[in-house]
Amino acid sequence: MATARTGLKIDWARMPTYNTLMSVAAGAGLLLVVALGFRLLKGQSVVPDSWALAFGTLGLILFATGLHMTLTWPLAGQGFPFDNIIFGEPALAFGTLLLAAAFFLWKRGTSLEGPAGRQRTVAVLTGPVSLFVLGMGLACFAIAAAGWKYTLFAAPPEEPISGEFADYPLLEASFISALYVLVGLGAILFPAVLRRRGGPVAWIVGVCWTIGGLAFLLFGALNYFTHIGLIVNTM
Repeated sequence: MATARTGLKIDWARMPTYNTLMSVAAGAGLLLVVALGFRLLKGQSVVPDSWALAFGTLGLILFATGLHMTLTWPLAGQGFPFDNIIFGEPALAFGTLLLAAAFFLWKRGTSLEGPAGRQRTVAVLTGPVSLFVLGMGLACFAIAAAGWKYTLFAAPPEEPISGEFADYPLLEASFISALYVLVGLGAILFPAVLRRRGGPVAWIVGVCWTIGGLAFLLFGALNYFTHIGLIVNTM
């Protein structure tokens, strides 16, 4: 096996890595939140059980992986302790919110089947938790700022594709930080969407979360190749 350019070696037995799955699940979750919100705002039909299954599946993945990463810090042993905060805590927060939404859709989703008054129902029920969503939006801004300042998202040369830009650490740092800014902006504006029940603010949130969701989903899928290559090159 060819040795990597920097000779980086990682003891993978001490650093379980599953942020690939977290990224795909988070991206899919954001896209589904936008899709459900669009249907509610446009008065289109909603089948609560199907959305409960989708949110429950993704919420369980993000809750379990986020909780494990938040409590055990698996990425700290090999020099990436900050990634436990960057990936673990937002995943735990988003996963918990998705599970709560899934539980509501399963138990009381029939209240959303008819277009009459359901926007007000969603706004009233989601209003209190929107404060937490806003807080996590501010947290996403803080993560993005840290990513830019400390170039935290730069891939090592041993990682395929992303490692080709190892000499330009600010490039990948800017890309990932920009995704956190998009998601954070949508989260910060989310309470305003509930208050106004549509309008330009809802459109802005939808665009932010759609772009961010697509990027996280596709980047996470790509990382199945790049992370496997990194493991092979650093064993």
